[in-house]
This record gives sequence, C-alpha cells and structure tokens, in this order.
Amino acid sequence: MQEHEQDSELREQMSGYKRMRRQHQKQLMTLENKLKAEMDEHRLRLDKDLETQRNNFAAEMEKLIKKHQAAMEKEAKVMANEEKKFQQHIQAQQKKELNSFLESQKREYKLRKEQLKEELNENQSTPKKEKQEWLSKQKENIQHFQAEEEANLLRRQRQYLELECRRFKRRMLLGRHNLEQDLVREELNKRQTQKDLEHAMLLRQHESMQELEFRHLNTIQKMRCELIRLQHQTELTNQLEYNKRRERELRRKHVMEVRQQPKSLKVPLA
Repeated sequence: MQEHEQDSELREQMSGYKRMRRQHQKQLMTLENKLKAEMDEHRLRLDKDLETQRNNFAAEMEKLIKKHQAAMEKEAKVMANEEKKFQQHIQAQQKKELNSFLESQKREYKLRKEQLKEELNENQSTPKKEKQEWLSKQKENIQHFQAEEEANLLRRQRQYLELECRRFKRRMLLGRHNLEQDLVREELNKRQTQKDLEHAMLLRQHESMQELEFRHLNTIQKMRCELIRLQHQTELTNQLEYNKRRERELRRKHVMEVRQQPKSLKVPLA
C-alpha cells in the first residue's frame, strides 16, 4: 500500500515537473517571439528613417543640380550678350575709323585731282586728248591705290576684331570654367556631407540594434535564470517534503516493529 502511494506520488511529482518545464518553455518562447517582433519593428523603423534620409538627400541634390544648370545657362546667356556687345563696340569704332579714312581719301583725291589739272594747264603744248587720257590714267591710279589702302584697312580691322574677340571669348570661357569648377566643388562637398551623414546614421542604427539585441539577450537570460531558480526551488521543496515523508514512514515502521517484538525484548521508546 505504501509502495503504491509512493509510486503515485512519484508519478505526480514527475508529471508536475513536466508541466512546469512545458510552462517554462512556453513562457520563454512567448518572450522570444515578443522580443523578435520588437526587433523586427525596430529594424523596419530604422530602415524607414534611412530611406527617408536618402530620399531627402536625393531631392536636395536634384535641387542643387537644377540650380547649377540654371546658373550655367544664365552664364552662357551673359557670355553671349557680353561677346555681342564687345563685338558691336569694336565694330562701331572701326566704322568711325573707316568713315574718317574714306573722308580723308575723298579730300586727298580731290586735292590730287586739282593738282593734276594744274599740271596739265601748265603744259600747253600737250594735245587735249592726250591730256584727258593722262588725267584719266592718273585718276585710275589714285583710285586703285586708295582702294588698296581701304582693303588693307578693312583687312586689319577684321584681323583685329577676330583677335580681340578670341581674347575676350578666352577670358569669358576662363570665367565660365572657374564658375563650373566652383559648382562642381559645391556638388562634391554636398555629396560628401550627405555620405558622412548617412554613415553617421548607419553607425547610430548599428549601435541601436546592438543595444536592443543586448537588452533582449539580457532579458532572456534573466528569465532563464528565474525559471531555473523556480525549478530548483520546486525540486528542493519536493525533496524536503520527500525527506519528511520518509522520516515519518521510518518512524511509523520503527513503531510497528517495536510493537511486534516480545515484551521481554521491548525497549522503552524515547
């Protein structure tokens, strides 16, 4: 009867251990699932923050590039306008120079023609027809000479205009190149700043993930320790109860044995 009761108690005790372990495993699994969900949510939030930052950076860079394009287009228009004004200024000066030159040629031609007539009038022996032919020939020579001088002036003016326009355009292109370099440096600095900020965010996110992971591991470890403590406490309590039962059983057994002994062999119980 006692052995049956002991077996029943032992089975009940083992069943209790199993229930406790299953309950502990369930508690641990519930905690791990909760922490995993928290970790996933935290990771999604960090990914969203990173994506938002990258989108903002892309928008800022697009805005800066459009600003630079507008600046370069404006500079191109200014260059074209300045070059046109510069060319018109030189052409206006050259036109004045040409008009003055032509007026001077007219006066010189008129003066030279009068001189030729005087020379012809002084020479009375030359026939009139011959005088006319000679005068026409001299006029042609003067006109030819003046035409060559005019052509030379126009050639020099054209060469001067081309040279000065090239010099002016070179200065303007140098200014455009410097502006372009400044804009490129600004864009590169912007990209580097964005890269540094993104790197800093990634570091913060990595540290945040590590901190949360360590906190979760610590929480799980604390629960494991607590469950082990409860299990040990339960085992200790059961062991103490078992020891007490065994002690009572041994006392009862001892009493029964004493009662069954002959009276001459009985020893007074303490």
